[in-house]
Amino acid sequence: MLRTVYLILALSLLLVPARAQDSDLNALIETHRSDIEKPSRRTIGPVLDELVASGLPGVAVFLEHWREKKLWQRKSDGRFFFIEERDDGSIGLVDVDSGAEMGAAAKDGITNLKPNSGVRSMIASALVQFQLSDPDPQRRAQALTALERDPDASHLGVLRAAIDNETDPGLRARKERLQRSLTIQFGSDPATRVAAIESFAGDAGVDARAAINPLLATRVEVFDVIPDDLNIARVLEPGDDIAAEAAYQLLVEAGKARPIVALDARKQALIANLDDGAVGGVPVAELDTQAARDRAYQALAGAGAVPPLVTEAEQRAALEGHVFAEVYLEPDATLTAAARATLSDISSTVGFYRFIDLVLDGLSLASIYFLAAIGLAITFGVMGVINMAHGEFIMIGAYTGYVVQQVIPDYTTSILVALPLAFAVAFMAGVALERLVIRHLAHRPLETLLATFGISIALQQIAKNIFGTQARPLTAPSWLDGAWVINDVVSISHIRIAIFVLALIFLGLLLFILNRTRLGLEVRAVTQNPRMASSMGINPDRINMLTFGLGSGIAGIAGVAIGLFAKVTSELGSGYIVQSFMTVVVGGVGNIWGTLAGAGMIGSLQKLIEFFNPSNTLAAQTYMIIFIIIFIQFRPKGIIALKGRAAGD
Repeated sequence: MLRTVYLILALSLLLVPARAQDSDLNALIETHRSDIEKPSRRTIGPVLDELVASGLPGVAVFLEHWREKKLWQRKSDGRFFFIEERDDGSIGLVDVDSGAEMGAAAKDGITNLKPNSGVRSMIASALVQFQLSDPDPQRRAQALTALERDPDASHLGVLRAAIDNETDPGLRARKERLQRSLTIQFGSDPATRVAAIESFAGDAGVDARAAINPLLATRVEVFDVIPDDLNIARVLEPGDDIAAEAAYQLLVEAGKARPIVALDARKQALIANLDDGAVGGVPVAELDTQAARDRAYQALAGAGAVPPLVTEAEQRAALEGHVFAEVYLEPDATLTAAARATLSDISSTVGFYRFIDLVLDGLSLASIYFLAAIGLAITFGVMGVINMAHGEFIMIGAYTGYVVQQVIPDYTTSILVALPLAFAVAFMAGVALERLVIRHLAHRPLETLLATFGISIALQQIAKNIFGTQARPLTAPSWLDGAWVINDVVSISHIRIAIFVLALIFLGLLLFILNRTRLGLEVRAVTQNPRMASSMGINPDRINMLTFGLGSGIAGIAGVAIGLFAKVTSELGSGYIVQSFMTVVVGGVGNIWGTLAGAGMIGSLQKLIEFFNPSNTLAAQTYMIIFIIIFIQFRPKGIIALKGRAAGD
């Protein structure tokens, strides 16, 4: 009995050091010292696997320090430490396992271990399972991002285990989605993989297509008879589905046909067999045609000096005697069938969302054209003035915004100040133009057009003299950065949304002014019948002045909006003058709703043409102008024509 007790005590004493050693991270990494000192992608894998499998509490911290190049080695004994710089300038050594301070060291007594990018990437992958369950949601999100960028089969089980304990709904959804994606790529159960594939039906995400598309990867093979155990995508017909030359080359590579002797090889063979001024009995002087060279080569082939040529009949016979097919790299037909069906459904969804994205792009461009054209619609409709300098009022507004930002550095405040100030500056410029030029050229449209065109050129030159030819920045506030992303197909920038909202605000404001104020009543009266309005006590000259100023001021506000995403230069407005006139003419002269309809039509039409011809925007604008010319032939007064006596003027 006593002997048994001694034996148990002895075994206990033997087991205690072993358990202590098993829980010692220092001892574990010491066994892999050489691989940690000089790691490579080839040798570091087993080290990381053993560290992760140990379950020791300090492994995650050790791997993080190693990845961030914060692992050090003491030269005297090769032991690994973290370091801590002290206030007195000395360096404290920190134990990698316990985190306790282990004394000090001189800088020349320790070496910083700096693994290369490939090794750091492998360490980051090993850290994922720790980070996926980290208490910090941001670290869990970073781990998911790392997994999405570089997934691996070993991550699937870790990810599944991390889903149940996830408390953040957004991160849980990301984990579940990534788990389905990894199941498709690395899952072992076909039924589970099929279910994961089908779960992405109708999903427009790029990650879904990236996970499913590899299942439909194929290779082209040639057979005497297609085996029954292969997953065949389709049988290829040489000359239709695959080039005959490429099909024959497959036969050559498979050892099923003789190789074709290339022209260069034939030429070298002829040169090598030149004998006494002739090749194969054909004098060199006669080798000036391909037929003669072929005759000489065939003579050499008949003598066994060179490989014989492959005739076209032999090539056709070889192609007809074999079967060519695209074979799926994925051998399981149920997986490829599910992938085809799901991708077909996804394609329909993506097509629908592309249409939605096209509509949003059209609305965005229409809102820009509406802002640029609404001021012209007012002046053109009321006064009948073809103002070629309208684009320069847009430029004035954009430069006003730039100047304000030089004085007020806060972008939000500067934009709020720039909008009314741009209106005021452009309003005064418009009033000055009307008083000094336009009123003296009343009822002379050609002279007005020429005069405003000359003023347009003069204003551009003045802007160049003041601001130079270099584009000036008009920076949007930070809250306008980025885009509203609906999914991987549909998105629209915040600036475009802001311009759309601004266009709606001005639409409502102008409708209120024209329909609910005395000024609006007088403007409509002058638009409908200037003589009758004058007999009712309305001063047409005053209304013309205010109307021209109002239209110019709105153009100034449009300049601030356009300058947020376009380059602010002296030619800024000239890029919108043609579209503005087209918008007014197509919509209906002098009608707010007509301008809105014209802007919507032109913006949508331009985006539609660009969709079918994305590489040539100039061609898109040309096609659009042709369409508008044809449209005006059938509806010369625009979409919404004026009513009353002015309609007949």
